[in-house]
Amino acid sequence: MRSAQQILTEANVIAVVGASRDSFKPAHTVPLQMLRHGWRIIPVNPFADEVFGIKAVPTLADIGEPVDLVDIFRPARDAVEIVRQAIAIKAPAVWLQSGIVSAEARRLAEEAGIDYVEDRCLAVERAVGSLTKLPGGHRGN
Repeated sequence: MRSAQQILTEANVIAVVGASRDSFKPAHTVPLQMLRHGWRIIPVNPFADEVFGIKAVPTLADIGEPVDLVDIFRPARDAVEIVRQAIAIKAPAVWLQSGIVSAEARRLAEEAGIDYVEDRCLAVERAVGSLTKLPGGHRGN
């Protein structure tokens, strides 16, 4: 299993389940930071037409291209179903944001052979590793 830093270094396209239009919520500020550092973000939110000026999709199944990482900003009780959907679209990794932990979601991901991170923040991990996808920026080890 890849480390959190490896996952971020190797990912280019991140589907963010629960991406928020509310600029005061981490589900907005965290993916926005990733976007500003060069990752491509696909907001997944059935209640929004767009987030960050990017067209949102209602579910992971509605994404018409491969994704490198599914980032989950939903309560732990929703994580199991979202991990099932991530497995169905053949996502190579899932990431549950800070405060989100699910033993069942972890079990499903491990059984499917996909990388799994929980209770960690994408933006913090990006900052700790000084990671960016922008030209001329640090790209990790």
